[in-house]
Amino acid sequence: MNYPKISLVTPSYNQAPFLEMTLQSVLNQKYPNLEYIVIDGGSTDGSVDIIRRYSDQLAYWISEPDNGQTDALNKGFAKATGDILCWLCSDDLLEAWTFQEVIKFFQENSDARAVYGDTTWIDAKNQVIKKRKELPFNRFIFLYEHNFIPQPSTFWRRDLYQEVGNLNPYFDVAMDADLWVRFSEVTNLHHIPRPWSKMRIYPQQKTQSLKVKAREEGKILRQRYFGQESDLAFSFKKAFAKGMRVSWKLAAGCYW
Repeated sequence: MNYPKISLVTPSYNQAPFLEMTLQSVLNQKYPNLEYIVIDGGSTDGSVDIIRRYSDQLAYWISEPDNGQTDALNKGFAKATGDILCWLCSDDLLEAWTFQEVIKFFQENSDARAVYGDTTWIDAKNQVIKKRKELPFNRFIFLYEHNFIPQPSTFWRRDLYQEVGNLNPYFDVAMDADLWVRFSEVTNLHHIPRPWSKMRIYPQQKTQSLKVKAREEGKILRQRYFGQESDLAFSFKKAFAKGMRVSWKLAAGCYW
């Protein structure tokens, strides 16, 4: 069997309570052609000791101060040489079958360039909060309701990333949304209704603690595609997008 190289980047900074589980969720896939890259931002909480324990299974790792998560990811992808790219934050997990199903999808769909699966939300103690069944990509819903593509469940071909360019260092929270929507300009974002990751939701999580910044960055993305608009127009479109999303998910059986 042909095993395309998967390059996975994990950016990390002071995530020692979760980091080892993240590393294990990748390495326990036992994928024979994995290039695993860990970019640590100079952690002081014992994370580096954890990374060192797994260093013989990593293609590359470094621990040094950086300019945040987006910078760390760009550093990691600059080292990546794989056919399929992805990233996994140091508090999230992959499901045991993820790589197997992702590679099967790309082998059976040679024209596909990007794909995302579903995810399961878990808390800081690994307890399930809810299963998140998602929908096919729709730019209007994506930009006005919320970024519903689960980042750790998203995989893409190397040539697609090269075509659209690196992650935009301007974005600190919405760097993934910016990348997905740039992907959508040149290719279809395929959706597979299978759980491929576990996303950790807790108060200290970046997305939860930087909600104001996330809204600001989301506004910049909307303006790129829909231009300037009044607060009233935005509120109307957001409500309409939410109605579309809820109706679609109800029809698709995503709530059970």
